[in-house]
Amino acid sequence: MGQQSVSLGLLTLFVQHTSASLAIQENADPDVVHDLNAFFSRLAPEDNRLYRHTAEGPDDMPAHIRSALTLTQLSIPVENGRMTLGTWQGIYVFEHRAAAHRRSVVLHLIGE
Repeated sequence: MGQQSVSLGLLTLFVQHTSASLAIQENADPDVVHDLNAFFSRLAPEDNRLYRHTAEGPDDMPAHIRSALTLTQLSIPVENGRMTLGTWQGIYVFEHRAAAHRRSVVLHLIGE
């Protein structure tokens, strides 16, 4: 498939996993990402006594809960060939497992 330019359109991103999500968050201060991770750790703690689904370890079910509470898909307007993110915004793959995993994100760009 050849390269094409889109001046005006919509970019959809979709993460193909049940234990990770996508987030648009502040991209200037790394404390934001730290605080989000700390919040979700308190909200869905890694404690096998709380869950039945523990097949892949203590971070398995908490990761599914965190993913269910966040987004697996984002839609971002495109203008003048660029995403229209705000000044401080960045796109993150929000990993909900304790260890890093290989993740796939599908992008679909439509427009003119």
